[in-house]
Amino acid sequence: MKRILITGKNSYIGQTFINWVKSNNVDCKIDTIDLKGPDWKKQDFSIYDCLIHLAAIVHKKGQEDDIYYRINRDLAVETAKKAKIEGVKQFIFLSTMSVFGMNQGVINKETKLLPKTSYGKSKLEAEKEIRKLGDEQFIVSILRPPMVYGPNASGNYSRLSKLAKKINIFPKINNQRSMLFVFNLHQFLKIIIDNQLSGTFYPKNSQHINTSQLVYEIAKAHNKSMHLINMGEAIPQFLIKHSAVFSKIFGTLVYDENLLGTPNTEYKGLKFEYNNYDFKRSIVISEGVKIIND
Repeated sequence: MKRILITGKNSYIGQTFINWVKSNNVDCKIDTIDLKGPDWKKQDFSIYDCLIHLAAIVHKKGQEDDIYYRINRDLAVETAKKAKIEGVKQFIFLSTMSVFGMNQGVINKETKLLPKTSYGKSKLEAEKEIRKLGDEQFIVSILRPPMVYGPNASGNYSRLSKLAKKINIFPKINNQRSMLFVFNLHQFLKIIIDNQLSGTFYPKNSQHINTSQLVYEIAKAHNKSMHLINMGEAIPQFLIKHSAVFSKIFGTLVYDENLLGTPNTEYKGLKFEYNNYDFKRSIVISEGVKIIND
């Protein structure tokens, strides 16, 4: 049985991963730790096989830039160093798509790392320092997922969900977004841990998601009608070009299918098969319409 320590005691991904492990009878023991204050430094890490670092500050209005670097970079690196010194075999760092600094386009192996926000910059700097610690005895796994969604998720998915339940008309725009259902992420984490894989990975759903179709499926899950109105191409493209908010919702931003960790790519003969939930089913579960023991 593997022992896993998760930093970020109340993190969404951490809590849902613990519940998923229990529901699926995965043979491991998970503990969580809060990194607020100095007491965590007294914790014995030597009993753990794997540490999943989820503690982070995301996009918080009114926060000074330095807090992103103190939490997302410095604290992460300090945690990784302690884990290595105390003999933890694997360190999994949850990074972000934001390290590329793109609002639209296709991210591939040639795409440059040009983060624009303090969040993205601090995560990238943490990646670089943590990667230096990796060796045969200390496996470093870095994940750069796109937007993660699922039951009770916050962020853009939550906002779109609330909107879909209030309105019955929505623009029909032909875009694509890479997204990741949280239960698919959990299956991916299991693969990374079971096989002790090192490297930088790009987990995502098999299907790219169209924002208009996403809103439609959310409404449908609640037996609510949603009419998608065709706006043509000119107006949406103008808004995407001139509005950061509109671009973030309706622009096309996807991971190339050949990036390591995307569905069905291979790592030393191991094929990444973790998309157990397709798009429509993931929306039904996310909306809490059906109680499914997954």
